Amino acid sequence: MIVIGTDTHKRTHTAVAVVAGTGEFSSELTASALPRGFAEMLRWAERLDGERLWAIEDCRHVSGGLERFLIARGERVLRVSPRLMGVSRKGVRNAGKSDSIDALAIARATLSEGPENLPAATVDEQAHEIKLLVDHRDDLVAQRSDDQRRLRWHLHDLWPEFELPAGCLDREKWLARVSRRLARGEQSRRVAISRELVAAIRARTRRIRELERELGGAVRAKAPQLLELPGCGVLTAARIVGDVGDVTRFASDAKLARLAGIAPIPVSSGTRDRHRLDRGGNRKLNCAFHRLAVNQGRLHAQARDYLERKQAEGRTRMDALRCLKRHLVRRAFILLSRPTPTTLPAAELVAGLT
Repeated sequence: MIVIGTDTHKRTHTAVAVVAGTGEFSSELTASALPRGFAEMLRWAERLDGERLWAIEDCRHVSGGLERFLIARGERVLRVSPRLMGVSRKGVRNAGKSDSIDALAIARATLSEGPENLPAATVDEQAHEIKLLVDHRDDLVAQRSDDQRRLRWHLHDLWPEFELPAGCLDREKWLARVSRRLARGEQSRRVAISRELVAAIRARTRRIRELERELGGAVRAKAPQLLELPGCGVLTAARIVGDVGDVTRFASDAKLARLAGIAPIPVSSGTRDRHRLDRGGNRKLNCAFHRLAVNQGRLHAQARDYLERKQAEGRTRMDALRCLKRHLVRRAFILLSRPTPTTLPAAELVAGLT
């Protein structure tokens, strides 16, 4: 088999083919990051001997076009995280960095990790659109938070005695109160900037709420069964659906847990059998499962009992939550792997916690 490591960029893509059995360099090509370049890369790959596998660095904004082109033509495509490529590049004898070196590192990282352990690239338009919406909402929330911080400092400079409770600038009542106070004050440059910030916060808040309503409809159409999980709201479900995509690209729930950085990493030596926390993986997906675990710990009796049992065994609260997160990954994997029912039996939602 031939593994084709591909380093993707905005203007060009560089592909390096290596022999699967030995990791030996076979051939190399750099082509434009346009459909005609994709076609050139495919014709080049078809001239290589043997079965081929594409390993593409997971940079969605620059690699998505090539992925979709190859998948549409029946090619097998895997996604390789930049972290794995960086680790592979450190292990070579020749120092340096170039597109060719990176592409070779991607191919060899695929062989080292094992193709069966890497997620396959798939095209799931519904999940992709949900991911775009939830990412856009997160960007707007971050921009609104920046505007709110700047507004607070301006208001403190104008009226130090004017106390604003935490989170109040998300609400129209408080924005109206701030607007009235700014309108009554002397119309200085600082006041004018503050009024602009209030208008920007209002506009972003309206758009955020519109996106949340749109996400609600998209998630109910794509994966309503996730919303049946106790403590799983629209935003949590949208993050899971958007980042997981087509769940069939994962051979098991353990693969999904590894992607989310929820599976512990073994660090055993000799007679010591230990595991440590995985700080890698998809941190946004990890955060979604953490939020779900915290919600279940507050709202769901069986999850609360599960956490208490784990703590009675000597685990900390955070360790107990990590155990619950791993269980929730398994439940999400099972739910996403089956047809979407309208309602799930209660026993289905908490299986394994008792």
